[in-house]
Amino acid sequence: MHGKLTGLDTRCRMLDARRRRITSHENRASGFTLTEVVVSSALLIVAIVPILKALTGAHFSSTVIEHKTRSLTLAQAKLDEIKARSIYSYSESFTENNTSLDGSYLCNVVDDSGDPLRTITVSVGFDLNGDSTLASDEIKVILATLIARRWSG
Repeated sequence: MHGKLTGLDTRCRMLDARRRRITSHENRASGFTLTEVVVSSALLIVAIVPILKALTGAHFSSTVIEHKTRSLTLAQAKLDEIKARSIYSYSESFTENNTSLDGSYLCNVVDDSGDPLRTITVSVGFDLNGDSTLASDEIKVILATLIARRWSG
């Protein structure tokens, strides 16, 4: 009986030693080699460059759309203001040059005076170079309307 116990004890020790070898081997294999890290980093860099270029292009497009939308809103507001003023001051000229509307947004108004109809053209854009002058390449929106004399007076 004592011999059987010793044989069983020896087998348990051998299994424990085998488990320790397997466990230590698994611990060594669980990390990454330097080559794997370098290759994966290179692949990430190659993948990220086009993504960043696409994001930059999307941001630029978003900025252009924002400037056009804001310019359109400001041009419509300026036309509404001129229409309201024309009710009581039809004979007054509405021409304006490089009028600041909202921050860096500038406005030019051309009044083609005529009687009984006047053509009002409003150009609005974003002052890109900061010189407080609305150049032709900075214009984002041009709106035009006709205004008629409401009553004589």
